Amino acid sequence: MRAIEAETFSGYGGLREVELPKPRAAKDRVLIRVTAAGVTPLDHTILSGGHPRAKAPLVLGNEGAGVIEDAGESGLAAGSRVMFTGPYGVGETGTWQDWLLVRPEHLALVPDAIDDVVAASLPVAYLTAQVTLAQAEFKPDMRVLAPGIGGSVGNATYQLARAQGAGKVISTAGSAAKAAKARELGFEDVVDLTAEGLAEGVRRITAGKGVDIVIDSIGGTVTSEALSSLSLGGILITLGYSAGRKTTIDVTDLIWKRARMAGFSLFAQTPTSIAAAWRDVLPLMVSGSVKPIIERICRFSEAGEALRHLIEDRPFGKVVLAG
Repeated sequence: MRAIEAETFSGYGGLREVELPKPRAAKDRVLIRVTAAGVTPLDHTILSGGHPRAKAPLVLGNEGAGVIEDAGESGLAAGSRVMFTGPYGVGETGTWQDWLLVRPEHLALVPDAIDDVVAASLPVAYLTAQVTLAQAEFKPDMRVLAPGIGGSVGNATYQLARAQGAGKVISTAGSAAKAAKARELGFEDVVDLTAEGLAEGVRRITAGKGVDIVIDSIGGTVTSEALSSLSLGGILITLGYSAGRKTTIDVTDLIWKRARMAGFSLFAQTPTSIAAAWRDVLPLMVSGSVKPIIERICRFSEAGEALRHLIEDRPFGKVVLAG
């Protein structure tokens, strides 16, 4: 079978298309024919040698969608369309290949209204967004800041919070073009960071009240500015570092506001919390209240260019491999 493997963790040049044996059915696993796979910043972290658990050679890809070929003892039906994420492409073989053995607890059935490309784009971003909102104890009318409107997690958090009754949802754009694109697509209250500081923009939009929740997938200086934007008793959950792994915070933003900071890893979540998130997210998808944005669809053989495009060009929307 075809697979896109990182022969070495040396950047895009370390990727190669190889032929590997098709996996055989195994106990406690479901054999999936992969039809589409997401491209995420985690793939770049691994390919750059930045993840301690990943060992080369490794087939990358942390999320995907496909069709059950052999359901084993899972109780699922062969021929069912599913989507999933988990340790794939990190601690074990990933989704950038034709067939994959997946743990049943990582699978979610794909509604008929959602095609395979969209389904492959959902698991990491939308599960991350929904679980973090739940952990932040989100309630309707709360004010939410989700930096990075063009990124998958920032956009997913924005849409889910808005669809579930947030009083105000705010995001950021790193360029005037992205800010304009956001407005075109109906995303209001997006701070153009080339024209205004994040904290300044939040103060303007909230009339000085600040936000109750920050879901920060960006890191770097965005984290410290977002922390300063919290209201009394607010919480910041950090889960990404595309803008840098280090930042400097003003501890009085925590002390005086009695605020909280917490880290988040999707890998650490229980099957129960993941299942609950899918139950909340999928009806919003089917109803059209939430609409994932696919910016580019590439062939599996173009995985290196797809990942380069995601990381270096910073597109507005998701990049997916299919075909």
